[in-house]
Amino acid sequence: MNNTMMTVIPVILYLTMSFGVALWARKKSESSGSSKGFLEDYFIGGRSMGGMVLAMTIIASYTSASSFVGGPGVAYKLGLSWVLLAMIQVPTTFLTLGILGKRFAIMARRTDSVTITDYLRARYKSDAVVILCSVALIVFFMAAMLAQFIGGARLFQTVTGYPYIVGLILFGVSVVLYTAIGGFRAVVLTDAIQGIVMVVAVVVILLAVINAGGGMENCIQSLKAIDPGLITPTGPKDAVPQPFVLSFWVLVGIGILGLPQTTQRCMGYRDSKAMHDAMIIGTLLIGFMILCAHLAGTLGRAILPELPAGDLAMPSLIVELLSPVWAGVFIAGPLAAIMSTVDSMLLLVSAAIIKDLYIHYRLKGDASRMTLVSIKKMSLVCTVVVGLMVFVAAIQPPDLLVWINLFAFGGLEAAFLCPIVIGLYWEKANSTGAISSIIIGVGTFIVLTIMKPAMGGVHAIVPTTLASLTAFVLGSYAGLSRSKTGQAAG
Repeated sequence: MNNTMMTVIPVILYLTMSFGVALWARKKSESSGSSKGFLEDYFIGGRSMGGMVLAMTIIASYTSASSFVGGPGVAYKLGLSWVLLAMIQVPTTFLTLGILGKRFAIMARRTDSVTITDYLRARYKSDAVVILCSVALIVFFMAAMLAQFIGGARLFQTVTGYPYIVGLILFGVSVVLYTAIGGFRAVVLTDAIQGIVMVVAVVVILLAVINAGGGMENCIQSLKAIDPGLITPTGPKDAVPQPFVLSFWVLVGIGILGLPQTTQRCMGYRDSKAMHDAMIIGTLLIGFMILCAHLAGTLGRAILPELPAGDLAMPSLIVELLSPVWAGVFIAGPLAAIMSTVDSMLLLVSAAIIKDLYIHYRLKGDASRMTLVSIKKMSLVCTVVVGLMVFVAAIQPPDLLVWINLFAFGGLEAAFLCPIVIGLYWEKANSTGAISSIIIGVGTFIVLTIMKPAMGGVHAIVPTTLASLTAFVLGSYAGLSRSKTGQAAG
């Protein structure tokens, strides 16, 4: 048996296990018996997640191709400055559950919400808010999934030597099918398994890199010899200026509260003990994983200094430093991160189309007008069609997929951050404010991303968030005035 086959076999076994979980979850969902019960089980797992599973699924859905391939790829180019920047993501789980968790779960149960858009519909009672959010979710999730598809295929290509298109087909078919078959319960269970695989993988890869470099001190000295800027807080030629670092606190620090794929998890946990356990477990694990992965990318330049693209750093290190079988086992780590992000997004896009648009507007919100078989067929078709569209777009991949991922992040935050967070805590928030915030926020982000005006190193998400927040507050006061005028006239 040649080395390539020895590498591929563990990957195939891993994918087979994911299908097994999906089939079990499908059988579990079928026991729900009614259309409404199936939807709740398929999209949020019957609100039954414990602390460990909740922590691992938030980590797994947040970490992605960018965390394991794109981020370490930029760290390979920019050195320790990017490691420092990446650590801003450490409080992700703590912030998500601490700020949104309890209140969001109470609201979701009270309003019988199954999706983020369900909650926004109940909160703002506005069709415009629902439609705008559904469209934003579908568009930006497609961009985010594109980055994941490219990352997965490129990883497979580098490790096995097979063509990029083979990796794209294997990865795309696997993730689409197990998501379509198993729904939320399969997604969170595979996320939990994938989270454990990721933790083990990053530790082994980092240790292998340090060992190959002759120890940490030698690695740092090698980086200094290549470019002294690689071991400074601002990177080579000040590539990571202070305004850019501050911007990242908004983009991947505060802004993650506006990411539907993580906030959706707040609807699915069992009780407050599960939430508190997840806050601690998730924060510790995500910090550990991000540090190990990005440090491996940075130090990897001391081992392989001449790679043509940063995205090749992590897969090349795995191939060079691990035996074929172990490379196959540990390639499942980044593959797991990628798959866990894609499955969450596929599920939410499917929910947006079926639950938020079709059932609400076509069936007037009455899911019982569809048979259980029809809903299952529709969920399968939606997931497969969306996955196929992303697959086609990923056939010609650009370099440095981290930037595609950050574009999707920014767009989702521009649309959802204010309506979700402020809507939870500010009684005066209303649909006029939410609509203004979404339109101004997304419009500002797209214009700044395309035009790229000089902003002194500040990322587009900072002015976008300020514009979105201002529009939300002013719009809400304008909405209140109209409401009072209407009442007075009545």
